[in-house]
Amino acid sequence: MTILNNILAVSWHEFRVICTRYSILLVLSGGIFVYGLLYNYMYAPNVVRNAPVAVVDMSRTPLSRSYIRLLDATPQARVLTNNADLPAAKELMKCDEVVGIVYIPSDFDARVGRGEEAIYIMYSTTTAFLYFASMQEASAGAMLAVNDDVRPEQVVFLPQDDIQSVVQTKSVDVVGTALYNYTDGYGTYLIPAVLMVVIFQTLIFVISMLSGKERETGDILMFAGPEGRDLSFLRMASVVIGKSFTYLAFYALFSIFLLGLLPLVFQLPHLAYPWKIVALMIPYILATSFFGLACSLFFSDSDAPLLLVAFFSVGLIFLSGVSYPLELMPWYWQWIHYMVPAASGTLAFVKINSMGASMSEISQQYIILWIQCAIYFVLACRAYRYNIKKAKCESCLLYTSPSPRDRTRSR
Repeated sequence: MTILNNILAVSWHEFRVICTRYSILLVLSGGIFVYGLLYNYMYAPNVVRNAPVAVVDMSRTPLSRSYIRLLDATPQARVLTNNADLPAAKELMKCDEVVGIVYIPSDFDARVGRGEEAIYIMYSTTTAFLYFASMQEASAGAMLAVNDDVRPEQVVFLPQDDIQSVVQTKSVDVVGTALYNYTDGYGTYLIPAVLMVVIFQTLIFVISMLSGKERETGDILMFAGPEGRDLSFLRMASVVIGKSFTYLAFYALFSIFLLGLLPLVFQLPHLAYPWKIVALMIPYILATSFFGLACSLFFSDSDAPLLLVAFFSVGLIFLSGVSYPLELMPWYWQWIHYMVPAASGTLAFVKINSMGASMSEISQQYIILWIQCAIYFVLACRAYRYNIKKAKCESCLLYTSPSPRDRTRSR
């Protein structure tokens, strides 16, 4: 009964501190709601089709007109006008009538005739991240088509003995089939993984700010009992469990918003049954909580961890194995993948929610998360015991050090 009372007391204290500290509320509101909505909004088109483009054709040759026709034929772009000059095209982009400009220089045809590389200049608006990618894909694809039409004789650069064999060899047709992202949408591929990383990072932010503030003010001593002498493993376990229970309650609500509401609003993949997501998020949030509390050993203040952890978001996406195959990573990155809860949790969530995998197909990641829970729970208890001992030593030194008046009297 005493352990249960300790857990409830710690949990209530943590809940009260989170709700009354404006810096933590700002991190939660900004990281969960603002970041979640903003990131989805920037990738909201998902797949850009027939984006209006203005072409400034300074060459005005049959080759440039052929390039413009091929650009207009791409699924990503639609040539709105090809008679505007550069200032007029910029005005169209300022008025949001076009999302990009393709500038064809006057020496476009002459450079191709001399066998040199043709140059074109592309401008794109940044109102959405995907406009630039679609513009680049459309303009580059059209240029490759022009290259195939104008320079089919580029095989003459091969040795004469090899020309005949190359010409007679049948080309290899490569057909790509997207199994889980049939629209090739960038948001569909990226956003589910980003949402899991947002949960991990914001929770680490909260834990680092709370733990750092406790060590700064000396409030961490209250977790050692009324007399400050109880440093047993059960006492530290009740502290860690109490704190983690509060984090679990908060992030259960945040997960409903990030993983339940946003996919419906922005039409992201949501193939998993709700009970699968719940079963995955319980060990994921607990492992992240224990991981953050274990890392509190290095949180001596409440500000420095924010500057450190904020730069890990891109690395965590790659480390998860979503954007780069885990099997192709060096062994040391694979070890780090198994050590960080965000990596296994993100990969498991993408599998069940975007690929329609079953729980048995994510059993490896699921077991890893529970193993991380056990290991980081023990490390978190030992870390808090060490932090409390260090805080007691510092407070003893503070009280026993002579004041300036005492040192003056001793002289």
